[in-house]
Amino acid sequence: MDLDLPLAGGVCTVGGSMNEKTPVDNSHDQHAVRRQKLVDLREAGTDPFRSNVKPTHFSTEAKAAYVEDEDNVVSVTVAGRLVTFRVQGGSAFVKIQDQEGIIQLYFRKDVLGEERYLVFKKKLDLGDYVGVTGTLFKTRTGEITVRVEAFTVVSKALRPLPEKWHGLADAEKVYRQRYLDLVVNQESRERLMTRSKIVSKIRRFLEDLKFLEVETPVLQSVAGGAAARPFDTHHNALGVDFVLRISLELYLKRLLVGGIDRVFEIGRNFRNEGISPRHNPEFTMLEIYQAYSDYRGMMTLVKDMLQTICRDVLGTTRIKHAASGEEIEFDGEWREVTYKQLLCDTTVEADWFDLPREEKIAKAEALGCKVNPAWEDFEITNEIFGEKIEPTLIQPTFVTHLPKELCPLAKLNQDDPSVLDVFELTIGGMEIAPAYSEQNDPDVQRAMFEAQAGEEQQKIDHDFLLALEHGMPPAGGMGVGIDRLCILLTGAESIRDVILFPQLRPGS
Repeated sequence: MDLDLPLAGGVCTVGGSMNEKTPVDNSHDQHAVRRQKLVDLREAGTDPFRSNVKPTHFSTEAKAAYVEDEDNVVSVTVAGRLVTFRVQGGSAFVKIQDQEGIIQLYFRKDVLGEERYLVFKKKLDLGDYVGVTGTLFKTRTGEITVRVEAFTVVSKALRPLPEKWHGLADAEKVYRQRYLDLVVNQESRERLMTRSKIVSKIRRFLEDLKFLEVETPVLQSVAGGAAARPFDTHHNALGVDFVLRISLELYLKRLLVGGIDRVFEIGRNFRNEGISPRHNPEFTMLEIYQAYSDYRGMMTLVKDMLQTICRDVLGTTRIKHAASGEEIEFDGEWREVTYKQLLCDTTVEADWFDLPREEKIAKAEALGCKVNPAWEDFEITNEIFGEKIEPTLIQPTFVTHLPKELCPLAKLNQDDPSVLDVFELTIGGMEIAPAYSEQNDPDVQRAMFEAQAGEEQQKIDHDFLLALEHGMPPAGGMGVGIDRLCILLTGAESIRDVILFPQLRPGS
């Protein structure tokens, strides 16, 4: 927006709704005008891309520093992007936005001098970055404001920002030009900053329990730890094909072999598969392994961790489920139920797991599930779970003892070797965290890898099996999908809303 347009008594702002119809685009003209202002500034001896400022406070800190009833006593230096501009003759109120919020500034010609005031009035635009030094006072409306004594132009915005009440009308631009979304959409800023706070709290929580954070290879020779299609790549110097990792699991377990008893990693996984509201090809996982524990130890750990996040980051243990509107309560005891019990209740078949395959197919289709006739029994059963059961589990629920075919890396249950000592924590109708009593018998592990069939088969990592033969302590292990957790805790509609830069088709 060109501030050389009539401004007396006028207000220019950015930010606001992302859904309103976009006005006529005059951004090309504005671009030319802004470039001329840049030329004018440089000719006058000011290059905004070479100047700098050292803020003493973020916006929230500056406002907190104000001493009640003591105007123009506390001095601060703040910096940020111009988002509101209101000029009235020889004075102007503007607002700048920094990482923590917005603060108002008050410019006066009789304080700055006519020459500097004209630079402010004629050469600055919405979107420019400025640094100011001044004293704090409170306006008649009660807003804490900086009375500007000096200012510096620190970066000139050569293109206009989306206008207030119009924002980014094209939903695709919200993700493709996230930098604009963050400027104009306060909800997006808060959601993505909350994500950062959640990850930070997870780290502190685990470090307080003496877990060691590590980094493991992203380039791997075997796509192990999950059944998923990897991204393939090639290392020219070594002349070797690699894949981008699909899981963090197998290298972290090698560290258990190496004597690191409590270990975790927060890292990116890559799966060359579909995109949906819950799936992105590049996603963030937390994986945790604790020696001398088991899947029940992981139950306690994840419950304590999520309750701590809710209290310390969100300030409440109750959140609203975005899709259903139901209130989710994280405090108190969490439901625990077996996979078999849920299947039998849903299919109204007490002997579901003993039914002939043909009957399972027929009953699954009667429930509205699409079944591939080539699927094995456990795949048919798991389709019912994924389509008809998991979406109904809104309150925190530990679904335990899944069929052995679903995970070759977990220990078989001693009382019923057809199931595993595992759980899937489901909240808000989606899986948040699977956990196992980790398989540490190298012979059983090899046999379970080899017994996998169909699309669930994963390549055997022989180096990992070699590591197991050197001895791995009993352990509990767990993965937490950071993106899904943030969808749940921030009320987002899609995984794209909690990832700063989600994968998209190349734009024009």
